[in-house]
Amino acid sequence: MKIGNVEINGYACLAPMAGVTDRAFRELCVSFGAAYVIGEMVSSKGLVYKSEKSRELLVLSGDERPAAVQLFGNEPETMADAARIAMEYKPDIIDINMGCPAPKIAMNGCGSALMKDPELCGRIVSAVRDAVDVPVTVKIRKGWDKNSVNAVEVAQICEASGADAIAVHGRTREQQYMPSADWDIIRQVKRAVKVPVIGNGDVTSPELAAKMMEQTGCDLVMIGRGALGNPWIFREISMLIGHDRPSMPVSAAEKITVLLRHTAKMCEYKGESVAMREARKHTAWYLKGIKGAAALRKRAVELETYEDLIELCKDVPM
Repeated sequence: MKIGNVEINGYACLAPMAGVTDRAFRELCVSFGAAYVIGEMVSSKGLVYKSEKSRELLVLSGDERPAAVQLFGNEPETMADAARIAMEYKPDIIDINMGCPAPKIAMNGCGSALMKDPELCGRIVSAVRDAVDVPVTVKIRKGWDKNSVNAVEVAQICEASGADAIAVHGRTREQQYMPSADWDIIRQVKRAVKVPVIGNGDVTSPELAAKMMEQTGCDLVMIGRGALGNPWIFREISMLIGHDRPSMPVSAAEKITVLLRHTAKMCEYKGESVAMREARKHTAWYLKGIKGAAALRKRAVELETYEDLIELCKDVPM
């Protein structure tokens, strides 16, 4: 498939997740077969007001392509200015966040709150589209709540305003991340627009990825929580859908090898102090399913140095 003029070779992409999809994790997922990755969401106002922290989130490397940066905000002109700034970092795609349910985002009229004003969604897409010369995509939800399920309407407006692809998470903002995602809304959006549609929600295995594509007709599957501590999911999806071969269980030894590799990259990019605080949650995710994981996770929350992690890994039964 193509998003605008960007070739996407594969079946699954990495969803943007705040505090998770940093450069180290994106590169890791690409190495395991992610066809496309999207960075952590970046405040449009933060960029325009010259926040260094916001700019740091835009850094992309040659080992994570094709890659998008994701912007959030609710002012068309500010979003356009932010998109121009983001282009300094040479993203392949600019993605617009219209789906984040977090209170600090939605209660300020950004993220999923934009779906309450479809006309504004269109103006934001149009402004960003006019500001950059790369494809522009949007990520939306089913709607704001059960009384305003309007993903189809918003998707059509975004498409008419210049969006090159639409990613749909099958829950309303009210539902957050529970109960099960509604894949039928993804199917409805796919039938309603001509641009590629990316399905998102509850894909935690290669079998579910194949099922989503079959049930919804989506062009690409977006993996979020299913990739936490499990970058192998992209390889497994590719093997199942592309080659009709079932996945093999990942050994504890491979999990630990990849955990150490992942954390080493985090330390390289962020410095050991910052990286090791963030590595605590990743370590807990990698330990899932390993014998004695509960006791090891208690130690993981106290990690301070990379050497601490090495010592913890020595106690993992192989």
